[in-house]
Amino acid sequence: MAITRFAPSPTGYLHIGGLRTALYSYLWAKKTNGEFKLRIEDTDLQRNSEDAVKAIIEAFDWVGMDSDCEVEYQSKRTDIYAKYIDQLLEEGKAYKCYMSREELDALRAEQEANKQNPRYDGRYRDFDGTPPDGIEPVIRIKAPLDGTIKFEDGVKGSMSFEANQVDDFVIARSNGMPTYNFVVAIDDALMDMTDVLRGDDHLTNTPKQIVVYEALGFKVPKFFHIPMINNPQGKKLSKRDGAMDVMEYKRLGYLPEALLNFLVRLGWSNGDQEIFSMDEMLELFNPSNINKSASAYNEEKLKWLNGHYIKNVSNERLCEELKFFGCEIHGHDKKEMVLDLCKERATTLVELDDAISNIIDTPKSYNQKGVKKFIKEDTINMLENYTQILKDNIDTLHLPIDVELVTKPFIEENGLKFPQLFQPIRISLTGGIQAPSVFDIVAVLGAKESIRRITVAIDKNFDKEEV
Repeated sequence: MAITRFAPSPTGYLHIGGLRTALYSYLWAKKTNGEFKLRIEDTDLQRNSEDAVKAIIEAFDWVGMDSDCEVEYQSKRTDIYAKYIDQLLEEGKAYKCYMSREELDALRAEQEANKQNPRYDGRYRDFDGTPPDGIEPVIRIKAPLDGTIKFEDGVKGSMSFEANQVDDFVIARSNGMPTYNFVVAIDDALMDMTDVLRGDDHLTNTPKQIVVYEALGFKVPKFFHIPMINNPQGKKLSKRDGAMDVMEYKRLGYLPEALLNFLVRLGWSNGDQEIFSMDEMLELFNPSNINKSASAYNEEKLKWLNGHYIKNVSNERLCEELKFFGCEIHGHDKKEMVLDLCKERATTLVELDDAISNIIDTPKSYNQKGVKKFIKEDTINMLENYTQILKDNIDTLHLPIDVELVTKPFIEENGLKFPQLFQPIRISLTGGIQAPSVFDIVAVLGAKESIRRITVAIDKNFDKEEV
């Protein structure tokens, strides 16, 4: 049974790299009948944002990945951290460091001049003299002076760090606020984490956290450090490439299951399978199979997946999702027909909304390139004759096949080619030339409304002014 967590800092929005890490953690916990926990790491009081906290919670609600416990906030746990800091001080495993900022800057300058890696030199490690005046000390933990710090990473394999790579790092600032690597280790231990899945940018934090675990006698969890998501050119993902607020994907018209399906494949696979339901993810996912190399963001694949889910979710679900974009079609008498028609080409809910609006809403202008290309001298007469066909059959034109059965003979009798009739009708009914089949559009609108729109277009002579 795996107990996992996702622990974002509320200093900005939740981006898809974070959501992917959370997804992997969630899947592993659920697959093993364990627990997935959400913890907000908000000890950086100056940079915390209440809006960011709300956005993180909102994103998890949207994708349906609920925490199995009440969301924890580090800012509410400072008494716990203080207790363990005092314990380490009493046991001689941590100490007060009175090094001034000037001393620290001078040390770093000297080390850089000697081409050494900047690190604290331990000058107050065994200090028992009189503390200097005017210096509020930080608290440093005593890191091992020799040997190696080793752990088995579930993705990267055996990892080993020389002890001299880890200095006596600060575990509490001079104002008493504990530092990241200290509180993460405390929280993961007290929240019974068995498996910690996180980005591989945290890899160098791991030996420091192991120092904390061992100093306090806590069990070290299993670590899985996940490679980053790069852009298609193999560079760091930017906002332009897709590293934006998770909720922006909702605003762009993506379904949450499509986004999760996309993310699970960015670093993990099951043969050539591309489509994964949540049940399939839970059955097949194992963090030990996470790729060792970085993955590449692919917007076209995300759109393809989203289009697949739009086509396959229920029309009732689509009606609900479309409300977010101001599209209310629950009461439309042809909602099933219009959704079946429009969702075939849509890759986002925004595109679906646009496609529905293009049919249902009366056109306010006409595509002038289309008018110039398809509206000829004899077009008006042809359209007037066609509206008479619609009037003559007004009570029988309910389905696309009904429209087809009266339209094809009209085309043949008048010696027309299909575009000669269909494009002027499309322009009349929708204002554009890219809409679906004329048979479908007329069936959705009904013969009466179709006649009205064609008549208005004729009266306006397909002028681009608002109609």
